[in-house]
Amino acid sequence: MQPNDLLCILHTAEKLKDTTRHCCTSGGRRESVAEHSWRLALMTFFLRDEFPRADMDKVLRMCLIHDLGECFTGDIPSFSKTPADEAREERLLHAWVDTLPAPYAAEMRTLYREMAAQETEEAKIYKALDKLEAVIQHNESDLSTWTENEYSLNLTYAQGNVAFSPYLTALRQAIRRETEEKIDREKKIK
Repeated sequence: MQPNDLLCILHTAEKLKDTTRHCCTSGGRRESVAEHSWRLALMTFFLRDEFPRADMDKVLRMCLIHDLGECFTGDIPSFSKTPADEAREERLLHAWVDTLPAPYAAEMRTLYREMAAQETEEAKIYKALDKLEAVIQHNESDLSTWTENEYSLNLTYAQGNVAFSPYLTALRQAIRRETEEKIDREKKIK
């Protein structure tokens, strides 16, 4: 890859550092999309042994690129995102991917197709981890930052996505227990 090509890609990706999500960190500031993607990649690193048949390097690549479309549209929470929002984000992302050097553009198109199809173990792992990381972050944020629907979403979000894996199902159950404990503590304070 030519140095100028790499710089152009990195300048685009930098936007994710300033693109905030609706969720807050435990310190009370808005989380960036880049931070979400980083921790998602970190989860992949630590779960390599749980999925010995999966290509976890591919899962890591999926995690790193999964939210690049938000460079162009910003973050729209999953519970607010419409099909029109998704189509716009996909169109803008793919237009950008088409400008990348040949081997990278082709690889990214292939990964995005696989991620969308949700047929491979790798795609299922990436999608489950993406959703689980969001729930974990909500558990870490102060309840005063939650929207009303997040009380029920945090108890159910990603359940269908983890069903293929006993390990991820157990992780989802542990996250749910954290959510319930957090909500119960809040009720006791009130």
